[in-house]
Amino acid sequence: MNYLQNFFNFGAKSLLSGQSFILNQVRGKKVKAKGSTRNRPINTRPKHRGWKVNDGAYVSENKILVLQRNLRYHPGLNVGFGKNGTLYALTEGRVVVTCEQFNPNWDHTWVQRIYASRESDTIYKKYFNILPFEQHNRFKLIDEI
Repeated sequence: MNYLQNFFNFGAKSLLSGQSFILNQVRGKKVKAKGSTRNRPINTRPKHRGWKVNDGAYVSENKILVLQRNLRYHPGLNVGFGKNGTLYALTEGRVVVTCEQFNPNWDHTWVQRIYASRESDTIYKKYFNILPFEQHNRFKLIDEI
């Protein structure tokens, strides 16, 4: 018996007789996902950490260069270091990423936490530098050829 026959056989009689009509078929009901398909809370979002600007790009002042949780990338020339490890540009200019020997300030809490067991090792790390558009004119002539 299909849906319309069921409606006319049961529903029409009950409507005429004054009884309540109950529809026993629900169509299009949305079912919430259960189990591993919902593996995180609804209100969380990814953090999108890492490099925000590539090597050779031109940046303005206070532009974020890197978001990081641990001390993976280090500030170089004209680059600031935020409380949460963010590297940002102090002046406008071109970004240059270099690999240099790491000579840390061992009194800094971040350095103590991450590199405590490597004090005697030679460590090389990536440094973010900003070369400003206008270079200074404070050169001093020492010897003429």
